[in-house]
Amino acid sequence: MVKKVFLMLNREISGLHEAAYLLGIFALGSQILALLRDKLLAFTFGAGHALDIYYAAFRIPDLIFASVGSLVSASILLPYFIERFETGEKRGRAFSDGIFTVFFGAAVIVSALIFFLAPIIVPRFIPGFANDPSLPELVTSMRIMLLSPFFLGLSNLFSSLTQMNHRFLVYAASPVVYNLGIIAGVLVAYPVFGIPGLAIGVAVGAFFHMAIQIPFMVHKGLMPRFTALIQWSDIKKIVLTSLPRTVTLSANQIASFVLVSLASLMSAGSISVFNFAFNLQSVPLTIIGASYSSAVFPTLSRLLYKKETKEFLAKMIASAEHIIFWSMPLTVLFIVLRAQIVRAVLGAGKFDWADTRLTAAMLALFTVSTIGQSLIVLFVRAFYAEGKTTRPLLINAVSATTIVILGFALNYIFAAWPLFRYFLEDILKVDGQVGTSVLTLALAYSGGVILNTILHWWTFEKVYHGFTRPVLGTLYHSFVSSVIMGYVAFIALRPLSIIFPMSKVWGVFMQGFCAGLIGLAAGIVVLILLKNKELKEVWTTLHGKIWKARVLVPDQVEL
Repeated sequence: MVKKVFLMLNREISGLHEAAYLLGIFALGSQILALLRDKLLAFTFGAGHALDIYYAAFRIPDLIFASVGSLVSASILLPYFIERFETGEKRGRAFSDGIFTVFFGAAVIVSALIFFLAPIIVPRFIPGFANDPSLPELVTSMRIMLLSPFFLGLSNLFSSLTQMNHRFLVYAASPVVYNLGIIAGVLVAYPVFGIPGLAIGVAVGAFFHMAIQIPFMVHKGLMPRFTALIQWSDIKKIVLTSLPRTVTLSANQIASFVLVSLASLMSAGSISVFNFAFNLQSVPLTIIGASYSSAVFPTLSRLLYKKETKEFLAKMIASAEHIIFWSMPLTVLFIVLRAQIVRAVLGAGKFDWADTRLTAAMLALFTVSTIGQSLIVLFVRAFYAEGKTTRPLLINAVSATTIVILGFALNYIFAAWPLFRYFLEDILKVDGQVGTSVLTLALAYSGGVILNTILHWWTFEKVYHGFTRPVLGTLYHSFVSSVIMGYVAFIALRPLSIIFPMSKVWGVFMQGFCAGLIGLAAGIVVLILLKNKELKEVWTTLHGKIWKARVLVPDQVEL
C-alpha cells in the first residue's frame, strides 16, 4: 500500500492543463485541511487575544523565509537546474550540493541570531504586545516557529528537483502534510503546552513538508549533500539573481507585517480576523493561480532556454485565460456568499456571529483582488523564467509601499471622518459592530494588489505584444457570466433560507451551497451561449487527459 502511494506521488505529469488540474486537486485537498485547521482554531479560541498571539508569532519567521529562503526558491533555481542537468548530471549534482550547503549554513546563522534577539525584536515590531502579560508566550512561540523557514527552505530546494523531473504530485502533496502537522498541533500539542504547542505543530508540519519529497530524491540519487567544493561563482550568480526576488518577497512580507502591526494596536481579535479572512480568500489563489503558475513554470523556462518566444507567449496566454476563467466566478461567489462561507467554515464554538460578520466583511474586501493575485503569480513566474527579476522587484516595491501608505491613511480617515466609517460599515453590513477599523487593512491590501496587477500586465504587454487582446476576450466572457451567476445566486438565497434552518451551521452551509450551484448552472449556460473556448478546453481536458494520465515508473537509482 505504501509502495503504491509513493508510485502515485512519483508519477510524471507533462501536459499543462493536466498538471495544473492535478496540482489544483491536491491544492484543494490542502485547502480543505487548511480550512479544517482554521475551523479548529476558531472553535477553540474564537477571534480573540489568544489567537492573536499565535498569528503574530508567524510574522518574523515569515519574513526570514521570504529573505533567506529565496536563495533556494524553485522560481530562481529551476532554470539553473534545467541548464546544468541537461549539460551533465555530475555538474547538476555538484551545483545542488553547493546550494544546499550554503543555504543550510545561512539559515542556521540567521535563525540563531533571531532566536537570541527575540525578546528585543518582538515588542518593537509588534507594538500591541509590548506591555502585554502574554509577551513571553509570544516570544516562545516565535522561537519555535523559527524551525519553519529552515525546513520550508529545504523543501523549496527539493521541489526544484522534483518539478524539473515533472513529479508535480509529490510537490503538490507537501502542503497537505504541512496542514496535517498544524492540525496535530491544535489537537495534541496545545492541550499539553498551550499556545507554544500550536507553534510546535507548525514546525512539525514544515518538517513533513520537506520530508515527503525525500524518498523520490533518494530514489533518483538527487539528494543534496554537504560539500566543501562550493562553486562560489555559481553561488554569487544565484545570489545576484535572487536578490531582486528576495527584496520583492520581503517587500510583500514587510507590507503584511506592517498591517499586522497596525492590527495589534486595534481591538482584541483584529489580527485573528485579518488572518482568517486572508486565509479564506487565499483558497482560489492556491487552487487556481498557484497551480497554473507551478505547472507552466518548467515549460516556460525550457521554451525561453530554447528561445521559442512564440510558444512561450502562447503558454502565457493559455494560462492567463484559464486563471481568469476559473477565478472570476469564484471571486463573485465568494463576495455574494461571504457570510455563508465564513459561518459554514469557521462558525462554531467560540467563533460567534459578531466574529462571523466582521470576518465576512474582511473576506469581501480581500476577494476583490483575488484575480489580480493569481495573475501576479503567473507574471512573476514568467519574468523569473526569463531571468529578469528586476521588473517584479520594482513593481512589488511600489505595490508594497502603496499598501503601507494606504494602511496608515485609511486607518486615519476611518477614525477622523465618520462619514467614511459609516459608508464602509453600511455597505459591508457591519454597522454597530465592534472593531471595524480592521476593515481598512483589507481595503489597503486590495488597493495595492490591484495596482500591482495593472503594472505587471502593462509591463508584460510592452515586452510581449499580443498578450492582452485574447486574454481580454476571456475576461469579458468570464465577467458577464460571473455577474449573472452572482445575481442568480443572490436571488436564490432568500427562498433557500426558508427551506433550511438558518440557526444551524449545516443549514447556512446548505443555503450557500445550493445558491452557489444554482448560480453556477446559470453561469455555465451563459458561457455556452457565448461559445466560450475555455469551457470547451476544460471539458476536453477532464475527459481526455487528466483521467488517462501516463504513469512513468521512476528509474533505478544510480549511486
